[in-house]
Amino acid sequence: MNSQELVKVWDLPLRIFHWLLVAGFFIAYLTEDDLLTVHVWAGYLVTGLLVFRLVWGFIGNDYARFSNFLCSPAKSIAYIKDLLVLKTRRYIGHNPAGAAMIVLLLVSLLATVITGFAVYGADQAAGPLAAIGPANEKMWEEVHEFFANFTLMLVVVHVIGVAIESYIHRENLARAMVHGFKKK
Repeated sequence: MNSQELVKVWDLPLRIFHWLLVAGFFIAYLTEDDLLTVHVWAGYLVTGLLVFRLVWGFIGNDYARFSNFLCSPAKSIAYIKDLLVLKTRRYIGHNPAGAAMIVLLLVSLLATVITGFAVYGADQAAGPLAAIGPANEKMWEEVHEFFANFTLMLVVVHVIGVAIESYIHRENLARAMVHGFKKK
């Protein structure tokens, strides 16, 4: 494929964000209580990346901007119905299902880090919520664990969706998130 048939979709900051988020989330998920310092620093990394993505959603390139891809839940559901019968319209940027997934992942990750800070504050009297106190530590742990597991489930669904889209449209979307280009 020559360069005239490709379009730059995912800019370098967004691609770095994406792969660091993957690494940060899985490091945090896999370390839990066993390596608390690593777990906490991975959580801080994820937090910083979320802040970056929220800002980049307003000032990034056209394909990164929320205004370019966010849509109604009805449009996302209609797209998913078409996806189930393998008859979806191709999008250069995020499709409506991808838009919904981005929102779900951002919200779930945000809930995960906020509740993680609450657990850290309650258990270790450390971090941005150090003043929270130990009174509700168990509740914060359960909510934190719920959102971490919910996020993992969303990641699995996201990867399956990427695989199905790659198959339907005959393009490697994961590779596009490495080099940044997609077919026109």
